[in-house]
Amino acid sequence: MSAPTAQRKFRLVVVGGGAAGMFAAVNAARLATDLDVVVLEKSSKWLSKVRVSGGGRCNVTHDCPEPHKLVKYYPRGASWLKKSFTHFATLETIQWFAERGVSLKVESDGRMFPTTDSSETIIRCLLDEASRFQVQLRGNLGVEKIQVQSAGGFQLTLSNQTSIDADFVLIATGGGPKASSLDFLQATLPHALVDPVPSLFTFNLPKHPITELMGLSVRDVQVRLVGTKLETRGPVLITHWGLSGPAVLKLSAWAARYLFDCQYEHDVLLNWLPAYHEQSFDAYLLEQRHIQPSKKIWNDNVGELPQRLWHYFLDDAQIHRDCRWADLPAKNRHHLARSITNGRIRLQGKTTFKEEFVTAGGIALSDVDPHRMESKLYPGLFFAGEVLDVDGVTGGFNFQHAWTSGYNAAVAIASKC
Repeated sequence: MSAPTAQRKFRLVVVGGGAAGMFAAVNAARLATDLDVVVLEKSSKWLSKVRVSGGGRCNVTHDCPEPHKLVKYYPRGASWLKKSFTHFATLETIQWFAERGVSLKVESDGRMFPTTDSSETIIRCLLDEASRFQVQLRGNLGVEKIQVQSAGGFQLTLSNQTSIDADFVLIATGGGPKASSLDFLQATLPHALVDPVPSLFTFNLPKHPITELMGLSVRDVQVRLVGTKLETRGPVLITHWGLSGPAVLKLSAWAARYLFDCQYEHDVLLNWLPAYHEQSFDAYLLEQRHIQPSKKIWNDNVGELPQRLWHYFLDDAQIHRDCRWADLPAKNRHHLARSITNGRIRLQGKTTFKEEFVTAGGIALSDVDPHRMESKLYPGLFFAGEVLDVDGVTGGFNFQHAWTSGYNAAVAIASKC
């Protein structure tokens, strides 16, 4: 590969063409005019996760402007992120894109998307910035080895058996399901690694009858792992394989390592009406016996659950569709109250949530400066994005970490030029 142009004194090589890598590259090139920036991507697809995120709309960030509140959405890395977010967080992200003609909107759940509702808007913005600042994008090129050179800087051996020299290297390869994905780095520039495990996954309930209600969504459900304090609350979606939706995905993130150790076999408690507990809802059902004794229970749905779910619970409690409130046996009533507010379901396996695949694990944060994103072991080596042992719940938080870490690395690199 060619040497830097005469006007440029330094070279940055970014390994990984995703959100964090591209954001670091365009900002470093913008902030340091004498910096030659090259981005290497092992595939032919740039910003692939950006493209599919949010159903093709790209959940850019979350409406949470206070960094001390923002860190609460990260199961791993929260205390470390407090320092990173002091430099660049949600407000800075919104401003950065706005300055480039990309406005973001806030949805009712706090997620933020481009007003165009198209991830291509974000991709085009980043690619335009890369072109504007002459960032070199080189696809279908993986990195096989990185070595520190005796005269300073690094030499990267590439998958096509060529090499490239760099004054600075930024690793932004994303999260991988296996620690071996970082072998190219660990062989010569070893860092402490936290073994990666999946995060953000849905719960499999093989052959459970509730899956017959696939496609049904419930707005507010409390989900808890039996025998733990791990619980979340929010929308739940019933699928043909089990349970999904924000509440399940958030719980999977907080419980990522715990469920990995359990081999994804665990009892889950569901409260489909969190305003009640089992005893209070049972009392509420008993009250209906006196308020509307002649009304058929099948037609009532006192808990305002989706009708199909209400009927599912009535069938489960063996309450006949012609049964009136006055005729409801105590045994069946207790069963109904328990199933709705304290129902136990066996989790048996997981399914990756579409494009939201995230790993918990990666480069140990103890080896990386949270302000500069620079390795504490090898000066000039930087990290950004999910390759680090940082992960957030669903809702734009993982992209926010990508923008933050990429930007902070870019500023640190530019300061050295």
